Parts: sequence; C-alpha cells; structure tokens
Amino acid sequence: MSRSKPRIGITLGDPAGIGPEILIKALPVITERCEPVVFGPRWAFDDGVEVAGEEFKCDPELAELDIRRPNDFVYGQISAGNGEVAIQAVHAAAHACLDGTVDAMMTCPLNKEAIHAAGSSHIGHQEMLASIADIPSAATMLMTPGLRVVHLSTHKSLGNAVEFVTKANVLAKLELTHSSFSAWGLKAPRIAVAALNPHGGEGGLLGREEIDELTPAVAEAREKGIDAYGPLPADSIFNRAIDGEFDVVIALYHDQGHIAIKVHNLHESVSATLGLPFIRTSVDHGTAYDIAGRGVANARSTIAAVDAAITLVKGELQ
Repeated sequence: MSRSKPRIGITLGDPAGIGPEILIKALPVITERCEPVVFGPRWAFDDGVEVAGEEFKCDPELAELDIRRPNDFVYGQISAGNGEVAIQAVHAAAHACLDGTVDAMMTCPLNKEAIHAAGSSHIGHQEMLASIADIPSAATMLMTPGLRVVHLSTHKSLGNAVEFVTKANVLAKLELTHSSFSAWGLKAPRIAVAALNPHGGEGGLLGREEIDELTPAVAEAREKGIDAYGPLPADSIFNRAIDGEFDVVIALYHDQGHIAIKVHNLHESVSATLGLPFIRTSVDHGTAYDIAGRGVANARSTIAAVDAAITLVKGELQ
C-alpha cells in the first residue's frame, strides 16, 4: 500500500436488509480513516441515505453496478433480484482486491436464501470468495475487543462438524492461523485450541477426539515452531483468552466460537477471512430483515469491520 490512507472496497450487501443503512451511518466516521469505494447500484445507495435519515455530507467513490431495482423489492423480504445485487457486489469488490484497485474489502451482510434464489451454489461470503480467488478453502475468524476466535468449521451441521475434527484439519488450521497472524503483524501468536467434549473429554470417558485428534495436532504444531496450546475445556478457554493468556482461540464448530464472541461484545464484533490472497473483513451480523427500512440499525460493527481491515492492511495486528 502506497496511499496515505488505505483504499477499502465496501459492498452494500442485500439491499432489502440493513446493509445500505449501516454503511451510510458509518461513512462520516470511516472516511476520516480510509478511502471508501462502495460497490453496489446507485438506487440501493440512495435508499440507504433515505433510510438512515441523516443529512448526508460524504461523497464516497461509488463503483456502480448496473442492476435495476427488482420489481418485487420490499424491505425485509427475500428476492432473487436482491441476491443478485449482493453477488455482483462481492465479485466486483473481490476482483478489485485481486487487481490492486483497492487494498482490502469489507462486506455488508447478504442473505443466504436470496443468493441461492439468484442461482449461487455458495453458502455465504467465505465460500464465494474462495471460489473467486480459486483456492480450495478459507477460514473464518471473529474478532471483538479482547477476544479473537478462528473456526475449524463454520457452515456445517453439528454432526458433520464433529466428523471434521481430525488431526490433519486441526493442524492445517493452526498453520493457517499462525501464518495469517504473522502476515498481519503479530509474529508469534499464542494459539489455544478448544476441546470438543465436556471437560476436555475426561481422559476419554466423554469422547476420544481430544486424545486421538486434538492433542496430536497441537503437539505437531509445536514441533513446527507454532506456539500452540490445548486442547483446553471450552467452558474456560475463552475467559483465559479474554484475560490475555492467548492471542486467539481455535473453536471447533460454528456456535462454540460465535456464542463466545457475541456474548463478550456483540456490537463491536467483526469477522475476517483467513487464507484469501487479499484482506476481507465483515460485519458480524445478518441482514436483520426484521428492522430493515426503519432507520434503527446500529452501525458500530460496520465501523469496527472497516477499522479491522485498515489494521490488517497496515500489518498492525497486536
């Protein structure tokens, strides 16, 4: 990055949700910290201005998508047309990252049912971005002040998530977490691995995953110079990280990590994607169809997600 301020691409997300509104509310703050480039159709941006209900004085660059407002557009309702808006915005911003037009991207929320209605086979942003970047997989990290969590898996049923807890998968996630944090400025991250079973399995009485998969993965990671710990019981590991003992926790399935983050500090929580050839962060909430169009959405996560992108672009993770 050679610019005085990072140039951050921001997608509007599903226009029937709160994405345009929270972006408009966040722009007066984030334009002081970066050069935002907004990816989406003009009508969705203008709708965000109207819903936010504030005198709008910012003039961000708009990478306008030529998509007409869907005939069936209604706030808070699933629509293939709205899904297509979200998909095209993600593709445009990702390609801008790949060609260096922007330094990073931050995504406002999309709706999984809407993008499926629009023909996407992907579950969400992470899978879509991995496909665009032509990489086999990526990983989700949630961050909120005082706690970071990388997920071994996210969009899997609980049964499938348990089957995914293998030595090879855990070791790969430890290596990816270590390399990503090192690239972002934290050269020797302390990485703790959560246990899968209650009380860490009680020596095999409550499950053998800790013995057969997790402990060997942590041991091999340490042999490779990674500062890894665990497996540690999930009912205490997050508090230990909050107290400063670890820089990041690897959670073994979606809710194990998401609940910890959102209980600790929901409104300032954001996500980042590990493994991509560019930086991508996101708000850590959905489209909030129940309040879309009402002007009451909270933009704190939007600001935090842009701040996170700026931190990672500068390599200043601490």
